Amino acid sequence: MKHGGELYKQLRTQHKRRRKRIHRKDKRGLISNRVSIHKRPKEVDEKQRFGDWEIDLIEGANHNNFAVTLVERKSQFALIVKSPNKQADTIQTKIINALAPYKELVHTITSDNGKEFANHEFIAQKLNASYYFAAPYSSWQRGLNEYTNKLYRQYLPKKLNFNDYDIQFFVTIANKLNNRPRKLLGFKTPLQVFMANFKPN
Repeated sequence: MKHGGELYKQLRTQHKRRRKRIHRKDKRGLISNRVSIHKRPKEVDEKQRFGDWEIDLIEGANHNNFAVTLVERKSQFALIVKSPNKQADTIQTKIINALAPYKELVHTITSDNGKEFANHEFIAQKLNASYYFAAPYSSWQRGLNEYTNKLYRQYLPKKLNFNDYDIQFFVTIANKLNNRPRKLLGFKTPLQVFMANFKPN
């Protein structure tokens, strides 16, 4: 006799044989046709040219007001545009409008995997640029953007409601960053370096 006896056979509920579960990736909400940062040209990583941008979204108070931050990698020239929401259609318009004046110096755009950047293909088409996505949880791959966001946070703390401020307020903040001399730029300002290479048609 087995240890414990045979009484287990009298139980009303028998142990059911469990099927092995097949785990499938949940693709709901994923951004389609993403191109990995690993396919981005090496010249972007090495900052060999002007016109490669990193972009992100920062939040204001109560998680219901936002701003798009953009920075050009070689010059560290920065832009910021407030947004009433983070819907993909809204964000695409903000990005296109912000970069359109500098279209001749927009070769690539790199962002994280936030759903607000779901319309990346339309953005790339309008700006005649290539669009890349950093790997998940790899903010260091957009290190300049992360650093620039920290500079913005000196003026835009998380408790601040962006909706209380007009467009000129954000323009003024960007101007302060762009007119700050940087050691990596030979103590020139981002604005000086960027505009020296910006030759619009």
